[in-house]
Amino acid sequence: MSDRENSSSLMWFLAGLGFGALLGVLYAPRSGRETREAIRSTASEGKDYIKNRGREARDAVGQWVERGKEVVNRQRDNISSAIDEGVKAFRETTEGQKGPRS
Repeated sequence: MSDRENSSSLMWFLAGLGFGALLGVLYAPRSGRETREAIRSTASEGKDYIKNRGREARDAVGQWVERGKEVVNRQRDNISSAIDEGVKAFRETTEGQKGPRS
């Protein structure tokens, strides 16, 4: 999931949360105390949702970083091996060309 999709989903969730709270206040046949408690409960649920999504995002980023490190290390090893082989081939070629000079 891309960052744009995550932020869009979060925006729609928060908009729905606010709209739902507003409708609940306007149309619910509850006392003020009950209405405030319902709003608190809904806000708490939203807070928990945001915490969980943040935790999931942090975990996903950590996994991406680890994968990136593995790829970089693998490529570094491949390049190092290729350089070593190139140096070896160069030395073999130049040593083979050395001979008695008159």
